[in-house]
Amino acid sequence: MEKFIINGGKKLSGEVLVSGAKNAAVAIIPAAILADGPCVLENVPNINDVTVDLQILSAMGAEVKVLNKSTIQIDAKHIRDTAVPYEMARSIRASYYFLGTLLTKFNHAKVSMPGGCALGDRPIDQHLKCFKALGATYSIEHGMVDISAEKLIGTQIYFDKITVGATINAMLAAVKVDGLTILENAAKEPHIVDLANFLNSMGADIMGAGTDVIKIRGVKKLQGTNYSIIPDQIEAGTYMVAAAATGGDVTVKNVIPKHLEPISSKLSKMGVLIEEYDDSMRIIGKDQPYDRMNLKTSPHPGFPTDMQPQFAALLTLSNGTSIITEGIYEERFRYVDELRRMGADISVDGKVAVIEGVSKLTGAPVKAADLRAGAALIVAGLCAKGVTEIEDIYHIERGYEDMAAKLRSIGADIVKRKYPDPDTLRIAL
Repeated sequence: MEKFIINGGKKLSGEVLVSGAKNAAVAIIPAAILADGPCVLENVPNINDVTVDLQILSAMGAEVKVLNKSTIQIDAKHIRDTAVPYEMARSIRASYYFLGTLLTKFNHAKVSMPGGCALGDRPIDQHLKCFKALGATYSIEHGMVDISAEKLIGTQIYFDKITVGATINAMLAAVKVDGLTILENAAKEPHIVDLANFLNSMGADIMGAGTDVIKIRGVKKLQGTNYSIIPDQIEAGTYMVAAAATGGDVTVKNVIPKHLEPISSKLSKMGVLIEEYDDSMRIIGKDQPYDRMNLKTSPHPGFPTDMQPQFAALLTLSNGTSIITEGIYEERFRYVDELRRMGADISVDGKVAVIEGVSKLTGAPVKAADLRAGAALIVAGLCAKGVTEIEDIYHIERGYEDMAAKLRSIGADIVKRKYPDPDTLRIAL
């Protein structure tokens, strides 16, 4: 097993390059199944969730070539098996996107119930509602979702609540069906727009992505394409918060500033100086405490839930009382106990966290409960006095590429170590 060891108190300074968007990549990679020819994807993040997606494709018969660190080629023409390997699929939540792609390609899909971070109840009922509306039938047995259809027909679908996953799966399932499919109350996140752009580059006819009404006119054929995935707004936001927390001066490169507005506006409100350029953001922190702030997470273009834990870490050192209301996931505050170990003063009641600013955090042994919780602990460790050791970092590596190396490049004292230490074990023996 591995852990991060951080010696805090170092101001971050310099430039850091953001990788491709995790949430876009894990939808676009399964979508390559729909192409009749090879797809070349650029700006692909080198993270564990992407690795699992590519392993699934290979296991099902696709030819996957790694052209360089951030570019892959996928040729899915030899895929005939419509069942995704169980153990692979259950390890990541995004495996459910294979349901939509396999269903529209082969009229059948069999995928395990999804895994990923434990953030509370995240049912797939809206996904199944979409598949049923398009003409499919399904069953769930032995942990597997089995969906089939004699023929899929375009229809009108209204989501009972805004859901990114179901919006994406509905787009994937409807892209080759007969007729027009209209998705109402659709999610509007940047990675939904990116998926639509990818599919359209293959010959799909999708309009309205990024609004709450998406129209998909089915096409008979999708060809291979070359496509570059958008930058990861959450990775960018995490480095922005880390720069602010350490009082640093960091330029975050390879970003789309428009995507970062919900994050940058909150940082500015706290007193962080931000300079915006065409494809980069400069974050200039300060030594004195930041202003307190209240925030509530909500679907895009609201404040992203995936940035809530990182902001909580920053707010622990602010002036006064801050209140965070979580509007998406029920168990997003599982990181709070770990921040308390470091000296944070946080109380939680349901979906509301009250943060009383403290004068300092101190290093401590902590564990990452999920992907973004792990990022929050890194932010806390960077500005804490002393050494912080973070275990269960596999959560973090699901969504951040080379995070320790990138942080070291801007002045952080962070290393990754195996534990228990093999040398210590040998001495003990």
